[in-house]
Amino acid sequence: MTPELNPAPYRGESLNQPTLLITPQWPSFEPERALNLIQKEAEWVGLRWVRETTQRRSARNGRPENNGAHFSFGVMIETLIDGHIAYAGTSDLSDQGLLRATQTAALKAKEMATRKAYAASIKERPTSVGRYEGPKGRWLDTEALATLSGHLIECTHRLKVSEAIVTAVAEVSLIESEVWYLTSSGTNLQQRQFMTGQHFGAIAQDSGETQQRSLNGPTARCQQGGLEALDWDQLEAACEGVGEQALALLKADNCPNESLDLILAADQMLLQIHESIGHPLELDRILGDERNYAGWSFIKPSDFGALQYGSPLMNVTFDPTYPGEFASYRFDDGGAPATREFLIKEGLLVRGLGGLESQHRLGLQGVSNFRSSGWNRAPIDRMANINLEPGHSRLGDMIQQVERGILMEANRSWSIDDVRKKFQFGCEIGHLIEQGRITRILKNPNYRGVTVPFWHALAAVGDRSTRNHFGTPYCGKGEPQQMIRVGHASPACLFRNIEVFGGAP
Repeated sequence: MTPELNPAPYRGESLNQPTLLITPQWPSFEPERALNLIQKEAEWVGLRWVRETTQRRSARNGRPENNGAHFSFGVMIETLIDGHIAYAGTSDLSDQGLLRATQTAALKAKEMATRKAYAASIKERPTSVGRYEGPKGRWLDTEALATLSGHLIECTHRLKVSEAIVTAVAEVSLIESEVWYLTSSGTNLQQRQFMTGQHFGAIAQDSGETQQRSLNGPTARCQQGGLEALDWDQLEAACEGVGEQALALLKADNCPNESLDLILAADQMLLQIHESIGHPLELDRILGDERNYAGWSFIKPSDFGALQYGSPLMNVTFDPTYPGEFASYRFDDGGAPATREFLIKEGLLVRGLGGLESQHRLGLQGVSNFRSSGWNRAPIDRMANINLEPGHSRLGDMIQQVERGILMEANRSWSIDDVRKKFQFGCEIGHLIEQGRITRILKNPNYRGVTVPFWHALAAVGDRSTRNHFGTPYCGKGEPQQMIRVGHASPACLFRNIEVFGGAP
């Protein structure tokens, strides 16, 4: 990939007026005409046009804090010459700018063809035609913005249940993303996604002790859809509970240091799935492409179809078709149709997370996860929606199975080695379980493990009543770095005999 010809053009404002709606002024652009202009510059040409708006609103301690917007637009050109694909991105959408980017990509393809890792072809860019538009519902206008700002302020009042709550924050982000992908071989894909992110959190301080609590974690509450995702009656009531738990943590005992049974709520399972399943199964990591920056993987190509990754209760799917989940789409950024596939079935590793390029290089099955974080980044193997399928246990039943253990909620910290094998994670709150019932709150709960033995310790998987879908907008990978959106749906899960410890992880 070549460096982009222009830096990413973010135009934004940060304003205190809580009812001022900021709208973009987009340049005119005709992707189909642009492709006709540049397609003779190489054996094969692809053009991916992206524009995106992010509106962010927040309140802190009873006052509006941020009313900002960021707008981004540009084109990524890819060219195939002599079995090598090269890229160049540009925000100059004039004919001269597009031709310059295409010629730059073509020159790089020729230069690198003699040192290519493998012989690429248009087999990695299947011809696809289609559209995708995610759920939108209600979107932002001036009236809705005034209402939204009022609710955010009210949520901070609800979070501040005591003067010991020194910081109360409520934030909402609304994202609209449009991608149009065209190729000289006939691909014509248009995809549009509407996404929301939420954060409601409280920080409590007293007598030198500081604790924080949030609603499911700082970034977990993200999904596709519009303002209808915000049930304000439910959220305002939940904010009071968050504030009360932050206070309770100030006086709670530390998590003990011992091996106990562990129940992870869905909002912590998202991180467990992300780090110990998603990343190690990425085929470009297994190939070694990411070892210089984001790390390698303990998984070997021979493990697919042979490695018992976890207990027979473990069923994990790649599913970009899941309605409303954060990373749902119909096609990946190479044109491959999105399909639901098992990665792990009854504990057996069966499939990796790799787009068509990595699949052809390794000779392994993958999925449609060749994804880019924006117009100025080339697609690479990225997670989308990685979901743990529900089982048959109710949360109460799992708690009753535990003689001594801890229920942990909401990720606070994480650490995992370069091959995604050894890990330790910290949560915001723990609940001590004794003789089948929850007895008290614990602060600073952490746990550690080794990936495969940890998943073999899976003893119960929650039913659909314990399932929720969360995600993250900030999964980092690649050089130059890409921060991409990922979804994870999971039920609560019970693991046996896990090492837990208290204090700062």
